[in-house]
Amino acid sequence: MSISNHRMDGRARAVLFVLCGAIFLEGIDVAMLNVALPSIRADLGLSTGMLSGVVSAYVLGYGGFMLLGGRAADLLGRRRMFLLWLVVFLVFSGLGGFATEGWMLLVARFVTGVAAAFLAPAGLSLITTNFPEGPQRTRALGIYAGMAAGGFTLGLVAGGLLTSIGWRWVFFAPVIMSALILAAAIPLVRDSGPRQRPTGGFDLAGAFSITGAMLLLAYGVVRLEHPGDGPAATAGAFLGGLLLLVVFATIERRSANPLVRLGILRNPALVRTNLAALLFVGSFAGFQFLVTLYLQELRGWSALQTGLAMLLIGLDVVLSPLLTPRLVDRFGNVRVLFGGLVLAALSYALFLPVGPDWTYAAMVPTMLLLGLAFSLAYGPLTMAGTDGVRESEHGLAGGLLYTAIQFGTALGLSAVTAVNVAALADDGSPGAALDALRSALLVPLALVVLGAAITAFGLRSGRSTGTAGTIPVPAPVGAPT
Repeated sequence: MSISNHRMDGRARAVLFVLCGAIFLEGIDVAMLNVALPSIRADLGLSTGMLSGVVSAYVLGYGGFMLLGGRAADLLGRRRMFLLWLVVFLVFSGLGGFATEGWMLLVARFVTGVAAAFLAPAGLSLITTNFPEGPQRTRALGIYAGMAAGGFTLGLVAGGLLTSIGWRWVFFAPVIMSALILAAAIPLVRDSGPRQRPTGGFDLAGAFSITGAMLLLAYGVVRLEHPGDGPAATAGAFLGGLLLLVVFATIERRSANPLVRLGILRNPALVRTNLAALLFVGSFAGFQFLVTLYLQELRGWSALQTGLAMLLIGLDVVLSPLLTPRLVDRFGNVRVLFGGLVLAALSYALFLPVGPDWTYAAMVPTMLLLGLAFSLAYGPLTMAGTDGVRESEHGLAGGLLYTAIQFGTALGLSAVTAVNVAALADDGSPGAALDALRSALLVPLALVVLGAAITAFGLRSGRSTGTAGTIPVPAPVGAPT
């Protein structure tokens, strides 16, 4: 049953704390591993390709199975999927900590990504179905989004601390966190009300085709990081993914019980939200990667110093639950989101003239503005991801949102890497490396400006319907195809 009172009681806060803990776990897990990669390479003697594969394996698992995970939450039960895949996440994170070969890390990270693909949309749909629409859900989603973004930021610091002890703790720490979340979730988390079971069987043909398509498209995006390494294979991956998408669409149109109701994509506001999420998160992923290169490789800072330098971005953990819900209540999702995207663009622009001897004080405006941008953008994206979608499809809507976020992360990293490599002069001097980095910094700026332009169409729609910028809900959304 939904938690229906206007103000959250003790149990409501406990449920929110558990669900926020899960999304925080996902963010901190990814960030800690990114910081620990050099130590893992040194200890296990991994090649550059294998090290890149450790990161890519998670992306493939996450991006490939996200839509399936979102629909599974709707069909098989949100609580069931949440608890089951939290256990899988726990087990395979622990196995990664015991890895002695590169292939063991690849398997562990791939399955951990698959677990996150089922866990994340189940958690989001539990939030939206346990908290009633209105101020309480807005506040819950604001806190949830702040924890999601804050997990990644704080993970940079935690990763530096744990790596200084031993890189294996980067895998063991999530095991401890997962166990604590699981122990609290079992008695607290409940599905909201009776769940309507599907009348037919599970859409296996649709599941296999969309998972194959997502895996191939994610693989193609990851391969963009190496533009000179087998371009035919990269093109083949994209072509295969697109063909499987066509097959999937054909299956879904004819299926009596489709995995994804294609009518959900007729909602232009939902499509804009997912595109904005892809571009915003992609811009940050690329920017964070470039800043890490600048501080560690060009400036010689340690992993811990790098994490502490970006800690200011984590102010969204404080601002998101306090500031964002009030702004959304007053101005609507779209206007607050647009403001966040504009601030992100300004923060990236301020970092473009980065020099070889910049003081940290020169970087502070970018870090502060980016933290504020996350506070304004990430919450409204999460809220808008299920806005106007019927409750029985909240898992699917969450899957679409997190698929966009994961592909944005992969696209941002691959794009900045490709530009950085292409712009790097053969002499490899520090000056050439800095010039290449400045060129690559244009990519995050371009991505977030494009995201702001797409979001601006929502502002026009909001004015035309007389709203305060809240995403309008077209009539076809609640109707079956």
